[in-house]
Amino acid sequence: MLPVRRMRLFACEVCGEFGIFRKYISCLLCLLCLQGCYKVGPTRLDRDQSDYSRAFTSSGKQQTVLNVIRLRYADTPGFLDTMQVISGYQLQRSVSFGVGSSDVTRPYGGIGAQMQESPTFTFQPVTGDAYAQSILRPLPPENLLPLAMGGLPIDVLFRLAVQSVNLINNTTAMGREVGHGSPEFFDLIYDLRILQLSGLLGIQLERSLAKDVPQDRVFLSVASSDDPALERVAREARHFLGMTDDEERIEVVYGGGRPKKGQIRLLTRTILGVLGQIAYQIDVPAVDVTSGRTRPTISPIGRETKPIVTVHVGRKRPEDVFVWTTYNRKFYWVADDDFDSKLAFTMLQILLELSKTSKGTSAVLTIPVNG
Repeated sequence: MLPVRRMRLFACEVCGEFGIFRKYISCLLCLLCLQGCYKVGPTRLDRDQSDYSRAFTSSGKQQTVLNVIRLRYADTPGFLDTMQVISGYQLQRSVSFGVGSSDVTRPYGGIGAQMQESPTFTFQPVTGDAYAQSILRPLPPENLLPLAMGGLPIDVLFRLAVQSVNLINNTTAMGREVGHGSPEFFDLIYDLRILQLSGLLGIQLERSLAKDVPQDRVFLSVASSDDPALERVAREARHFLGMTDDEERIEVVYGGGRPKKGQIRLLTRTILGVLGQIAYQIDVPAVDVTSGRTRPTISPIGRETKPIVTVHVGRKRPEDVFVWTTYNRKFYWVADDDFDSKLAFTMLQILLELSKTSKGTSAVLTIPVNG
């Protein structure tokens, strides 16, 4: 039997250890409660939406500039659409505690948490009928011209997507007439831009029934002005468009050649033609031309002397760029301080989205990403 004094000391040690044990249990329970209050979904929604939006935009720009470079070197362009993104999260939590005893009774325990992200991306190549409709089909005037109503510069829009207005031709990038065009085309789009900025240029859409089928019609109007300088520009634009001096509204139809009375014939480009126009204005190294890897650069004619989009090329990775890519061990990029090129490239991205059509079932590539 233990002496009374030693029994009291042993009781105090045991009570002290159990006091510490209660503190451990209290801390573990508090942490467990905090884990139960933590929710993954609501806290990740804003961040994921912003991050994936930036990633989609960046990858789309890189794909576009890479296809431009491919066309410059007579390489096959490829288009891959992101069809679906599934971003899944798994939160695992564990709590353990117990009491161990040797010479002295001691509590022990632990708490852990692990969050795992498992995104899955689904891509679909643009092939077959979807390729023909989206890439090889000319942009309809009724889809193209309303972009100018939204404030996009009509001169840049015409340089990108219009091959001819009546008998006035834009510079060509493909075929036998590479580099040919009419200086009057650039005079026309210069006048149209001035009229757009002054509010004298209008575009109207009308829906009519042709053989019981809804059909969109697009009209272009050039208003008169009390300002002699603006009125002179308006008369010159009407002359280029085949309008009389007192005519203020005319219908725009798709096609090339000489128009009928009361119409403007607008021959629009395909997306492939738009990309090719930008591609052959890139100032590539001279050795690539002399060696036969690509054709000489097309220089703009008439009033306009700058390329639609200025794409730089070099051996070193660029900094402070709007978009960049690599091809054949070289870097190609659009400078971030070149506002005109950035605006034209953004309009190109809009045209690409505008040209997309519904796709049937075809090859789908799904890539699970395990971090």
